[in-house]
Amino acid sequence: MAFNVLIVDDSSPMRAVMRKTVTISGFDIGECYEASNGREALEVLGKQWVDLIITDYNMPEMNGMELIASMKKEELLSAIPVVVVSTEGSQQIINTFMEQGAARYIQKPFTPEEIRQKLNNILGDPDGQGSAEGGDEDLDF
Repeated sequence: MAFNVLIVDDSSPMRAVMRKTVTISGFDIGECYEASNGREALEVLGKQWVDLIITDYNMPEMNGMELIASMKKEELLSAIPVVVVSTEGSQQIINTFMEQGAARYIQKPFTPEEIRQKLNNILGDPDGQGSAEGGDEDLDF
């Protein structure tokens, strides 16, 4: 199953790196949307279905923490997992993101393997192997 991803970063080259890294990691990506800050991300979320958000912390207008706080105010958006990717390595910052509702925190630099493992773990495939072989019998609903 392919997942729609929103990549939020104020650096266009970094968004391209993230897109490429997620793609080569083997994570099953469907549509990939981009935004340069939290405000733009909220606009995208108002128009597109997104399964996962990967966001930077430091951005103008609305940073990653403010984006998460805004999302938590809306029932539909609050269910979307958010992965924060940043150069910030302070345990206090990481703890604050996790307390605010981030699903994961990944410190730059990162590897495609790290991205694949964490994204698959968030979306229910902890070993990152996919479930195409298992068919629908593994679904529990």
